[in-house]
Amino acid sequence: MIWPFDEPTRQNIAARCAAFARLPEGEPAPGLKRAAVAIALVEAGGAGSGTALLLTLRAAGLRAHRGQWALPGGRCDQGETLAEAALRELHEELGLELTRGDVLGLLDDYPTRSGYLITPVVVWAATGGTISPNPEEVASVHRIALDSIGQADAFDFTAIPESTRRVIRFRHAGKFIHAPTAALIYQFREVLEGRATRVTELEQPVFAWK
Repeated sequence: MIWPFDEPTRQNIAARCAAFARLPEGEPAPGLKRAAVAIALVEAGGAGSGTALLLTLRAAGLRAHRGQWALPGGRCDQGETLAEAALRELHEELGLELTRGDVLGLLDDYPTRSGYLITPVVVWAATGGTISPNPEEVASVHRIALDSIGQADAFDFTAIPESTRRVIRFRHAGKFIHAPTAALIYQFREVLEGRATRVTELEQPVFAWK
């Protein structure tokens, strides 16, 4: 499906997010810290080039998960809503300043092996300004076209001896991007297709467990 970066597309994606019934929120498992990430939708390239989501490669100097692929985001501050945390992190990492009115919806919480309960927040970044990555947090930023995540071979599943759960992988630029990021993008792809596909049981590779 073609996703032009325009108002009808924004309304279409907002409607699909509104139709998606999130899993009921319960008390986080002991030890899990609340976090939020932004599935930030931007123009893929030049005018008329379609809609893309922003993906980052984390800076090599970070204390945790350095050099890994990630959606912009991080831990929630005290008193923040999930949407507020995602918007703050998007601004801190990429310089995009959006408001609550740019939020299109939330997807399912995803518990990570490294101790976080991540909530994906879908946002429309039409008026947020120029993307300006913070070099202390972001090594590079990439635009992933929505039509590419809809391809039949965009995702695959494999097994590891350390778990009975399937490991999900997303192919980008000849590389594999793993969960949690791959799982969150996969669920967003399914929402775009009108499917309520759950991803909480999809596994992460062992290197992401700490």
